[in-house]
Amino acid sequence: MNIKRIDLTTTLVPFIIVIALCLFFMVFPTESSDILHKIRFFLGDTLGSYYLIIGLFMLITSFYMAFSKYGNIRLGNLDKPEFSNFQWGSMMFTAGLAADILFYSLCEWILYANESHIENMGGIQKFASTYPLFHWGPIPWSFYITLAVAFGFMLHVRKKTKQKYSESLRPLIGDKVDGVIGKIIDLTAVFALIAGTATTFSLATPLLAYSISKVTHIPQSNALTITILLIVCIIYTLCAYFGIKGVSRLAASCTYLFFALLIYVFIGGGEGRYIIETGLSAIGTMTNNFISLSTWTDPLRDNSFPQNWTIFYWAYWMVWCVATPFFIGSISRGRTIRQVVTGGYVFGLSGTFMSFIILGNYGMALQMKGKLDLLSIYTASGDLYKTIISTVETLPLANIGLVLLALTMITFYATTFDSLTLVACAYSYKTLGVDEEPDKKIKLFWSIILICLPIALIFSDNSMTNLQTVSIIAAFPVGFIMVMIVMSFFKDARRYLSEGK
Repeated sequence: MNIKRIDLTTTLVPFIIVIALCLFFMVFPTESSDILHKIRFFLGDTLGSYYLIIGLFMLITSFYMAFSKYGNIRLGNLDKPEFSNFQWGSMMFTAGLAADILFYSLCEWILYANESHIENMGGIQKFASTYPLFHWGPIPWSFYITLAVAFGFMLHVRKKTKQKYSESLRPLIGDKVDGVIGKIIDLTAVFALIAGTATTFSLATPLLAYSISKVTHIPQSNALTITILLIVCIIYTLCAYFGIKGVSRLAASCTYLFFALLIYVFIGGGEGRYIIETGLSAIGTMTNNFISLSTWTDPLRDNSFPQNWTIFYWAYWMVWCVATPFFIGSISRGRTIRQVVTGGYVFGLSGTFMSFIILGNYGMALQMKGKLDLLSIYTASGDLYKTIISTVETLPLANIGLVLLALTMITFYATTFDSLTLVACAYSYKTLGVDEEPDKKIKLFWSIILICLPIALIFSDNSMTNLQTVSIIAAFPVGFIMVMIVMSFFKDARRYLSEGK
């Protein structure tokens, strides 16, 4: 490893911040919770409209990219895409969502069911199945897709060797990206990446632990959860050693397991008709109410639903925009901007919607048809993970279902964090070509860093609210940078077209 190529600032400063946060969360769990709550209230309640406006901006921008003159720009000089549609779509879907899609697919309707807003809108049947599609739908995917276009253009058309947020802003702010401003932007990006990683791991991993505990009869504990995190870390570290080819193969395996899980629930649960009809109704309801759902702020704070949910989700997706769009952009060589946008929505939304419609609506079927009172189970225990396990146990050969769920979550994690590790490694280099593999020592370093904060958050027994707050805080400055990246792309793309290329 050539140490002269390493950007020590963006490598070591986030490391120091992560260690400090880990110690703070573990030593002062109550105090840290109070601080996080106050910051979340200010950003989510007072400045919540900021996140909603950025969401609409990115959605509109993505369609403009695809169906304007910019849509014909090809990312790279290849005659055909570098990866097949299946390879490209599976890598994008699995790298962009991680295992939390399975967690939320199985329980999100439960979280909405007791919200007064859901009752006011039309009840559980109508809107508890609609909001998950909205919160994981077109606007969140527009964050990924829009920035993926900008980064793909930077990497494959302009042939930039600095794979960083700051470099994407060079057309807009010039050589300032090489100074203090550029460093601040990159440090913000890396911290947001770590925060998003922590939230994902911390929320979904306990479900994996519960599944394994149920099958193996090993007592559920933080120790088991942390052990699983370390095992996943080893898996994705080993896979990252093989670079993009390893990610491609793992993504394909993850996709096969994912669809096997969906088929198992759809057929084994015996609620196919209800699942399809409720899913179609939810898509229609979301479409009919899309503008109002996207702009509702609850000004009088009758229930604070958008502050608690929509704003959190937009922030959650925004912090993931540090890494996932870079990865999507890097694997999109040979595709036009129009193909990236339209294909991104097709693969992203189809996979996401199938997950929520099948897994989520099966649980709703049990509740609404009186087969299993999941809401009472959750109210009595306050444990989402046990409630999800109760759902899976209603299926035939439940242990097989739990094993399939666990394997799918592990491959989702491994695929996602393979891509995250590769992107994070790029931030450690002053320059790194798009076809150049980072040093294995750097890969190992980031593999360890990305696992530290999740372990600290689980060990400190922070609540879901506190975990969500980490993302909301990190997403605030990222939102400004995202808008600047879009402006920078259009400035550079106009120049490119004017050159007659």
